[in-house]
Amino acid sequence: MLRGKFSIKRQLLLWLLIPQGVLWLAGAFLSYNVARHYTNMAIDDSLLQTARSIGRQIKPQDNGLIIDFPHALQLLLDDDSDERLFYTVSLNTGGIIFSNSELPALQSHLKPDNQIVFYDARLQNESLRIVSLYFPVEITQQKKWMHVQVGKSTEARSQLSKEILIAIAAPLALLIFAMSFLVWWGINRGLRPLARLQRRVEEHSGQDPSPLQLDNEPEEVGALTSALNQLLSSTNESVARQRRFIADAAHQLRTPLAGLKSQTELAMRETTPEGLSNRLTMVHTSANRSIHLVNQLLTLARSEPDSAKGMPRVPLDLAKLIRELTAECVPRALAAGMDLGCDTDISEAPMHGNSALLRELFTNLIENAIKYIPRGCNITARLSIEGEHYVVEVEDDGAGIPDSDKERVFERFYRREQTGNGCGLGMAIVKEITERHRGSIRLLDAQPHGLIVRVLLPIKAE
Repeated sequence: MLRGKFSIKRQLLLWLLIPQGVLWLAGAFLSYNVARHYTNMAIDDSLLQTARSIGRQIKPQDNGLIIDFPHALQLLLDDDSDERLFYTVSLNTGGIIFSNSELPALQSHLKPDNQIVFYDARLQNESLRIVSLYFPVEITQQKKWMHVQVGKSTEARSQLSKEILIAIAAPLALLIFAMSFLVWWGINRGLRPLARLQRRVEEHSGQDPSPLQLDNEPEEVGALTSALNQLLSSTNESVARQRRFIADAAHQLRTPLAGLKSQTELAMRETTPEGLSNRLTMVHTSANRSIHLVNQLLTLARSEPDSAKGMPRVPLDLAKLIRELTAECVPRALAAGMDLGCDTDISEAPMHGNSALLRELFTNLIENAIKYIPRGCNITARLSIEGEHYVVEVEDDGAGIPDSDKERVFERFYRREQTGNGCGLGMAIVKEITERHRGSIRLLDAQPHGLIVRVLLPIKAE
C-alpha cells in the first residue's frame, strides 16, 4: 500500500510548535487564574475593611446606638457610581439599624459568631459579592450582636478579569507569533545542508566516480554524505565488475560459438555418412565446451560479492560433503588413468555455508587436478582441523605450478596451458566462493613434486 511522503520539516514544526502552543496556553491560563485570585482577594479585603469601619463607627450610647461616620466613609457609602456599595446593619434580635438596601443573608450565617463569611448573591437582578460579620454591642446592659453586611456588584470584577485576560493574552500572542517565526526560520536554516546535498546528488552523474563533497557541512550531514559516498563507491565497483564480467563472457563465448557455427556449416556440406558423423562429433564436443563455459560463468556470477550478501547459509557436514564429492569424481579419475582418494580422520565437520557453492568449489579443485596432470598420477583430498578453521587440501603428484604463476591462476580466463577443454574460470570460482565464506586459499608445492591447493574455512559462522 502506498503511503504519503514523510516530511522532516513538517514533523519538526509540528513537534516544536504544538507543544510550545500548549505550554503557552497553559501558562496564560495559570497566569490569568493567579491574577484573578489575588484580585478577588484584594476586592474581598476592601469589602471587609469597609464592613469593619462601619461596625466600629456604630457605638452604644444611653439606651441606644449612635452612628458617627467620618465624612470620607459617608462619601464612600453614598457613591452612586457603578462601584457603589450596598450595606445593611441590623441586630440579631431583629430590626435594621440603617441600610441603603436590604441585602439577602446567608442562611448558614444567621447565628451570631466571630466568623467572617464571603458569599455571592443576587439583588434586583444584579450579582453581588457580600461580606457578612458580627460585632458584639451592649444595649441597656444587655449583650447583643450587630450584623453588618456590605456588598459590591461583581460587574467591576468581571470587567477587571477581562482586562487582565487581555493584558496577558495580547503579549503572549505576539510572543507565540515571534517564537513560531523563529522556529520556522531555524528549521529552514538547519535543513539547508540537506537541500544542498540533494542538489549535489541530483547533479552528480552516474558515470562520475568522484565522491560527493559539501563545504562546512554539519556532523550529521557529513555522516550521511560519507554513507552515500561509500554506496557510490560500492555501486561503481559493482558496475565495473559487471561490465568486466560481461565483456569477458562475451569475448570467451564468441570463440566457441564461432567454432560451433563453422562446424555446423561444414557438417551441412558433408556428403558421406562417415564425414557427417565426424563433424557431428566435433559439434557435440564444441557444444559441451560451450555449456561448460556457460555453467562456469553462471557459477562465477552467483559467487560475486553482491549476489552473496543474501547468500543462504544452512548447517551442513563438510566431512560428508568431501567424501561424497570424492566418490562422485572417482569414475572420471579412473577413466583418466588416475588414482583418486579421500584421507580424513574427521567423522563430522559441522559448519554453516552454502552447500551448492561449496560443492562447486571442491568439484572444481578435483576436476582441475584430473584435467591438468598426466595419466598415472595420484590425487588425494584431505580434511583436517587447524585452530578455528577446517583445512581442505587437494594434493596431486603432477608437474606442479611455478611460483610466478601461482597468483595468476586465480585470474579469470587465465590458462597456463592452451591445450585441453578448460575455460580459465575454475580457480577464479574457487577463490570467489572461498572468500564469500570468509575463508582463504593458497597454492603450495607438494614433495617431491606436485601441487597442494589448501583451503581454510571458518568453523563458526560470522
